[in-house]
Amino acid sequence: MDSAEKVNITEKLARFDKHWSPKIVGELNGQHVKLVKFLGEFVWHHHDDEDEMFLVVDGRFRMEFRDREVWIEEGEFIVVPRGVEHRPVAEEGASVMLFEPASTLNTGNVRDEMTVTEVDRI
Repeated sequence: MDSAEKVNITEKLARFDKHWSPKIVGELNGQHVKLVKFLGEFVWHHHDDEDEMFLVVDGRFRMEFRDREVWIEEGEFIVVPRGVEHRPVAEEGASVMLFEPASTLNTGNVRDEMTVTEVDRI
Protein backbone atom coordinates (compact mmCIF):
# COMPACT_ATOMS: atom_id res chain seq x y z
CA MET A 1 0.00 0.00 0.00
CA ASP A 2 1.52 3.30 -1.10
CA SER A 3 -0.92 5.71 0.56
CA ALA A 4 -3.39 5.87 3.41
CA GLU A 5 -6.86 4.65 2.44
CA LYS A 6 -9.92 4.72 4.66
CA VAL A 7 -11.96 1.56 5.16
CA ASN A 8 -15.73 1.51 5.63
CA ILE A 9 -16.42 -1.44 7.92
CA THR A 10 -20.15 -1.58 7.11
CA GLU A 11 -19.42 -1.70 3.37
CA LYS A 12 -16.83 -4.43 3.80
CA LEU A 13 -19.16 -6.54 5.95
CA ALA A 14 -21.89 -6.24 3.29
CA ARG A 15 -19.57 -7.89 0.75
CA PHE A 16 -19.73 -11.36 2.30
CA ASP A 17 -22.14 -13.62 4.18
CA LYS A 18 -20.15 -16.76 4.97
CA HIS A 19 -19.57 -17.38 8.67
CA TRP A 20 -16.16 -18.19 10.17
CA SER A 21 -14.42 -17.06 6.97
CA PRO A 22 -12.18 -14.08 7.83
CA LYS A 23 -11.43 -11.38 5.24
CA ILE A 24 -8.37 -9.13 5.33
CA VAL A 25 -9.34 -5.45 5.21
CA GLY A 26 -6.03 -3.88 6.23
CA GLU A 27 -2.55 -4.49 7.51
CA LEU A 28 0.01 -2.71 9.64
CA ASN A 29 3.34 -3.63 11.19
CA GLY A 30 3.08 -7.30 10.25
CA GLN A 31 -0.50 -7.47 11.58
CA HIS A 32 -3.66 -8.20 9.64
CA VAL A 33 -6.92 -6.41 10.31
CA LYS A 34 -9.68 -8.88 9.48
CA LEU A 35 -13.45 -8.92 9.48
CA VAL A 36 -15.33 -12.12 10.21
CA LYS A 37 -18.93 -13.09 10.87
CA PHE A 38 -19.57 -15.50 13.73
CA LEU A 39 -22.59 -17.79 14.01
CA GLY A 40 -22.75 -20.89 16.17
CA GLU A 41 -19.71 -22.54 17.72
CA PHE A 42 -16.15 -22.41 16.47
CA VAL A 43 -13.53 -25.07 17.21
CA TRP A 44 -11.52 -25.21 20.46
CA HIS A 45 -7.97 -24.10 19.63
CA HIS A 46 -4.98 -22.04 20.69
CA HIS A 47 -2.17 -20.17 18.95
CA ASP A 48 1.37 -21.05 20.01
CA ASP A 49 2.96 -17.78 18.87
CA GLU A 50 0.23 -15.20 18.34
CA ASP A 51 -1.99 -13.05 20.53
CA GLU A 52 -5.39 -12.18 19.04
CA MET A 53 -7.69 -9.23 19.56
CA PHE A 54 -11.43 -9.58 18.89
CA LEU A 55 -13.47 -6.34 18.61
CA VAL A 56 -17.25 -6.68 18.29
CA VAL A 57 -18.57 -4.41 15.52
CA ASP A 58 -22.15 -5.71 15.63
CA GLY A 59 -23.95 -8.21 17.86
CA ARG A 60 -22.27 -10.09 20.69
CA PHE A 61 -20.47 -13.35 21.29
CA ARG A 62 -19.17 -15.49 24.10
CA MET A 63 -15.48 -16.34 24.34
CA GLU A 64 -15.19 -19.69 26.04
CA PHE A 65 -12.09 -20.70 27.93
CA ARG A 66 -11.63 -24.06 29.64
CA ASP A 67 -12.20 -22.47 33.06
CA ARG A 68 -14.65 -19.62 32.31
CA GLU A 69 -16.57 -17.71 29.66
CA VAL A 70 -16.67 -14.00 28.84
CA TRP A 71 -19.41 -12.17 26.92
CA ILE A 72 -18.06 -9.59 24.47
CA GLU A 73 -20.66 -6.98 23.58
CA GLU A 74 -20.82 -4.51 20.68
CA GLY A 75 -18.05 -1.94 21.07
CA GLU A 76 -16.00 -4.20 23.37
CA PHE A 77 -12.90 -6.23 22.70
CA ILE A 78 -10.90 -9.01 24.26
CA VAL A 79 -7.28 -10.00 23.76
CA VAL A 80 -6.60 -13.73 23.91
CA PRO A 81 -2.94 -14.32 24.79
CA ARG A 82 -0.89 -16.84 22.84
CA GLY A 83 -1.13 -20.37 24.19
CA VAL A 84 -4.58 -19.89 25.77
CA GLU A 85 -7.17 -22.37 24.53
CA HIS A 86 -10.40 -20.67 23.50
CA ARG A 87 -13.57 -21.01 21.44
CA PRO A 88 -15.80 -18.18 20.20
CA VAL A 89 -19.55 -18.90 20.24
CA ALA A 90 -22.29 -16.65 18.82
CA GLU A 91 -25.80 -18.08 19.06
CA GLU A 92 -27.35 -15.03 17.38
CA GLY A 93 -24.44 -13.94 15.21
CA ALA A 94 -21.81 -11.25 15.50
CA SER A 95 -19.58 -9.23 13.20
CA VAL A 96 -16.06 -9.05 14.58
CA MET A 97 -12.84 -7.24 13.70
CA LEU A 98 -9.66 -9.18 14.41
CA PHE A 99 -6.16 -7.82 14.92
CA GLU A 100 -3.54 -10.53 14.72
CA PRO A 101 -0.10 -11.25 13.24
CA ALA A 102 -0.20 -12.05 9.53
CA SER A 103 1.05 -15.57 10.31
CA THR A 104 -2.08 -16.43 12.36
CA LEU A 105 -4.10 -19.43 11.17
CA ASN A 106 -7.76 -19.01 12.17
CA THR A 107 -7.92 -22.45 13.80
CA GLY A 108 -4.48 -22.18 15.43
CA ASN A 109 -3.16 -25.59 16.40
CA VAL A 110 -6.16 -27.41 14.83
CA ARG A 111 -6.67 -28.17 11.15
CA ASP A 112 -10.20 -29.14 10.18
CA GLU A 113 -13.06 -28.11 7.89
CA MET A 114 -13.14 -24.64 9.52
CA THR A 115 -9.48 -23.91 8.72
CA VAL A 116 -8.96 -21.10 6.21
CA THR A 117 -5.45 -21.29 4.75
CA GLU A 118 -5.91 -18.62 2.04
CA VAL A 119 -7.59 -15.51 3.46
CA ASP A 120 -9.26 -13.27 0.89
CA ARG A 121 -8.60 -9.53 0.83
CA ILE A 122 -11.64 -7.36 0.29
